[in-house]
Amino acid sequence: MKARYLILIVLLFAIRPVLAQDVKFTASASKTTVGTGEQFEVSFSLNGNGGQFDPPDFGNFQILSGPNMSTSMESINGNTTVSSSYGFILMPVKEGDYTIGPATVVVNGRRLSTNPIKIKVVKGKPVPQGNQAQSGPDNSITEGSSADLSKSIFIKAIADKNSVYQGQQLVLTFRLYTKVGIEQSQVDNVPDLNGFWNEDIKQPQQTQWRVESYKGERYNVADIKKNILFPEHAGNITIDPMKMTFILRVQAPSRDVFDQFFGAYKEVKYKVSSAPLVVHVKPLPEAGKPVGFTGAVGNFSVQSSVDKTELKANDALNYKVKVSGSGNIKLLKTLNTGFPADFEKYDPKITDSVDENENGVSGTRVYNYLLIPRHQGDFDIEPLRFSYFNPATGRYSTLNGKGFHIKVAKGLTESNVTAFSADKQDVKMLEKDIRYIKTSDLELAKAGEQFFGSFGYYLMLLIGPVACFGAYAYRNRLRKYNSDVVKVKSRRAGKVAAKHLANAQKQLTATNTKAFYEDISKGLYGYLSDKLNIQYANLDRETIVSALKARSVSGLLTTQLLDTLDLCEMARYAPVTHISEKEVFEKAKGIINDIENEI
Repeated sequence: MKARYLILIVLLFAIRPVLAQDVKFTASASKTTVGTGEQFEVSFSLNGNGGQFDPPDFGNFQILSGPNMSTSMESINGNTTVSSSYGFILMPVKEGDYTIGPATVVVNGRRLSTNPIKIKVVKGKPVPQGNQAQSGPDNSITEGSSADLSKSIFIKAIADKNSVYQGQQLVLTFRLYTKVGIEQSQVDNVPDLNGFWNEDIKQPQQTQWRVESYKGERYNVADIKKNILFPEHAGNITIDPMKMTFILRVQAPSRDVFDQFFGAYKEVKYKVSSAPLVVHVKPLPEAGKPVGFTGAVGNFSVQSSVDKTELKANDALNYKVKVSGSGNIKLLKTLNTGFPADFEKYDPKITDSVDENENGVSGTRVYNYLLIPRHQGDFDIEPLRFSYFNPATGRYSTLNGKGFHIKVAKGLTESNVTAFSADKQDVKMLEKDIRYIKTSDLELAKAGEQFFGSFGYYLMLLIGPVACFGAYAYRNRLRKYNSDVVKVKSRRAGKVAAKHLANAQKQLTATNTKAFYEDISKGLYGYLSDKLNIQYANLDRETIVSALKARSVSGLLTTQLLDTLDLCEMARYAPVTHISEKEVFEKAKGIINDIENEI
């Protein structure tokens, strides 16, 4: 401790010449004429040690990076100099002449200001739309104290509608607000969304950060999960909280002069949970509900068509209905169609083409009916009636499809009977009394030769009992081998894990990062569940560590396993850059092999 203060005293005497000299605080730009969409750097340099740096307002420019701070110390012949600099990477978005105002800093109790910089912005490349989104958080937003982290980092569950009709879609977003640096993150609980039929909205693999103001404070904001929800029943439905654990880098109180000089930070573990969100779901009105309404909610249109209007008996006719629009398309039930009684109807083939985005679910559902008229004649297919509830108007609407007149002529196979299988999937012809002539070679036998009493006859008599005895012995051995369920699961653990890892390798080849990490995680958890005979739902860190320790698995291998599981979980919500996906794959495969060798 004494040596520390001695070094401090020597350092103070060493830098005394610096304090005595004239301190300057200047600003400079890498270029003063730039094009729109072009990056350039603005630096603020101080030939001394200062604090309370206050950057200017870059309102006419987009901040791509900064402040990037650096401090250097140089001692030549006993003369020590200290300098600090603060850099920003900027990008202009609009042409014009602009002035970057002065930045300020406090040196020895005196506040110094830089000179303003004039920047001329000329026409350059177009600025991408939505460029406020950033690949990383804005580091200029920092928290000075860790005393109350609940105001510095939190998750909000946000619904675009808090009052909807049953079956009406709404978009749910879990949004993260932070003013502190995030070192690691882990999802502890994702709500089950009971009471809703839901669809995930695909998120970018790389977290998109942006800066927003909330209650007068600036935060780095990212949407970490989005869902489209369809309420399944009326009433107040509560959305449970989403819970996460973060490792945060926060500023620590200065303990001595060294901390004040270099700054002090510490990492803290902090759990965050969103507040429960209540959605009020109104029942669909009974007044005006059409006959045959099957629960379609949204805004739709309908089209019907046939591939032919004239055909022969027993020929196939395709009747197609296309429902387009936005709403609960995937929940639409079978249509109320009316076909002539003489038409055989098969279950429709349903094809969906939908898009899930922040505006909800929209697209088309196509019903393709296969019809077969059984006799000749003129028939009418009645217009299809499709009813739905429109939440925008609060009323029911009924659409009518097109009707068709079908002329059926006498079929060529009229004497035959058309038969339908029970599941109405296949059609086959019966009463065909003409068979193919056998054209292959015939096998001839000598007169008087009989199989009875021959060697083959007695051999067959012997093979029968021997085969029965062998089958009986094999069955008993197989039963005994499979009687221990725990051992069976343990033996197959490696095969199950290999299957998931094979899927992960396919995702790695397809550069599907999110699916890759999900398959790695499933493979490891599934392997542990079978190998350790632990229910999948009960696999937490403490249980895994305890079970592996009980089977004498080394602590180093256990740590590698837990780190890999944490990495897979974190990769679902934030990019992983310190290790490649191929390395993660090889590491997971090696962990399973090592556990197999140790257990």
